[in-house]
Amino acid sequence: MELEYNSDREHLIIPEYGRHIQKLVNHCVKLEDREVRNTMAKAIVQVMGNMQPHLRDVPDFQHKLWDQLFIMSDYELDVDTPYPKPEREVLQAKPQALDYPRSASKYRFYGNNIQIMIDTALTWEDGDLKDALVFTIANHMKKCYLNWNKDTVDDEVIFSHLKELSGGRLVVKDTDSLSESKDLVRKKPSKGFQKSSSKQGKKNFRKR
Repeated sequence: MELEYNSDREHLIIPEYGRHIQKLVNHCVKLEDREVRNTMAKAIVQVMGNMQPHLRDVPDFQHKLWDQLFIMSDYELDVDTPYPKPEREVLQAKPQALDYPRSASKYRFYGNNIQIMIDTALTWEDGDLKDALVFTIANHMKKCYLNWNKDTVDDEVIFSHLKELSGGRLVVKDTDSLSESKDLVRKKPSKGFQKSSSKQGKKNFRKR
């Protein structure tokens, strides 16, 4: 007896249902009597549903099964269906490409959220609330800059970047300076501090 390999068999359009369901669909397509085709198509859909009982409570589950039946028939099955027959062109159409999020120009260390915040601020009416938001954005920009670059930065650099990223429309009006660099950057505890803390923790645990 000659062995039959899957690579030599007919391609399965939806492998989850197996080869026997695909053969039933192929046979249904070839039936000449429309009433017989209708009866067999409904029976195939019922079997397909029994193979996925966990999806029975999912909305439009039956609609999905009928769509899959037509897909497995390569859209050639001609039967009466309770749902609109799916179109090959619609299902195989490539999705529209999504726009990549705008990055903060050449200043990638600010991240995309900064640009979103700037764009939001541009939609606000002039006033104290907008000034407070712009100042908060500048402060956050300074924190991002310090985390990426170095331990200190002049506020004027941040103001310049903010003006550039906003197209010259956002300017910090607050007379106060931005937060100090040391307050924005979290410094890692020294190894000596970590060791002493660990030892102290062990002592406290032993006392319990």
